[in-house]
Amino acid sequence: MIKGTNIYINPVDRSEVEALLELETRNMDFFNQYAPDRDADYYTLEGHVKRLERLKENREKDLGYSFGIYLNITNELIGTIGLFKLERGPAQKAMVGYSLDKAHNGKGYMTEALQLIVDFGFSQIKLHRIEAEVMPQNIGSIRILEKAGFHKEGISKKNVKINGKWEDHQVLAIINDKDE
Repeated sequence: MIKGTNIYINPVDRSEVEALLELETRNMDFFNQYAPDRDADYYTLEGHVKRLERLKENREKDLGYSFGIYLNITNELIGTIGLFKLERGPAQKAMVGYSLDKAHNGKGYMTEALQLIVDFGFSQIKLHRIEAEVMPQNIGSIRILEKAGFHKEGISKKNVKINGKWEDHQVLAIINDKDE
């Protein structure tokens, strides 16, 4: 568990599969505005069990680190955040991805979760760089990244399929200054 002021992040385990599925289902329309296209079984219990197994395996193999975002006061699962596409060797980098229950947007929780995972990435798993790609019209997400210290680097053209359409993405990144 990595604790912040208002929230904490912790790997989601099999015991929370129903809460994770409920979070994703409740926010399906909201998340799908910006999320990559989902497989047919994504919104099933079996699909989420398989997903959690893959996430656990990725952590064990140092390929990715996924966390649930929980409120300190209630321990309610309100979102997810993770580092994926890890590259070791000379790159020492990863991508960050996240989602937050629509009902909890605008309260600073995602900014706090992002700061926690950046610290984890730099201090615990020794990354040099963390990247994010955001649709240019997702202004809220871009602001969150900038508040956490990410800087804009350019646009990736038509690189992710969302709602059946290839979309451009703003590339942002943060560098581990202590690693210089």
